[in-house]
Amino acid sequence: MSMNTPADLRYATSHEWVRLDGDIATVGISDHAQEELTDVVFVELPASGRAVDAGDPTAVVESVKAASDIYAPVSGEVVDVNREVEADPSLVNTDPYGKGWIFKLKVTDATHVFKLMDAAAYENHIS
Repeated sequence: MSMNTPADLRYATSHEWVRLDGDIATVGISDHAQEELTDVVFVELPASGRAVDAGDPTAVVESVKAASDIYAPVSGEVVDVNREVEADPSLVNTDPYGKGWIFKLKVTDATHVFKLMDAAAYENHIS
């Protein structure tokens, strides 16, 4: 198990991670994804209160290479966004599982989080 894939998170095939706390899911992009993107220069955050379905493009991360949609890994309502990454997009690169989170969702059904990949499955997916 790589140190770069925390075991307490769940992962989408599109490289978002989810940390569930009650019915609040914090969402960011994986270490693998930020490495692929290289230097993140801009993060476009979703509007608070926005309802999203799993798979909906919800935020945008722009790097020196490309702009990438960040998808909602589960359905819910955007309840918080990370203004720190808006001010300092490099946090997505330097601390993808901590200060580099992107948005939080109040999930419609928390059991859907457990349908996402665990760390071992995600490591397998990216190798």
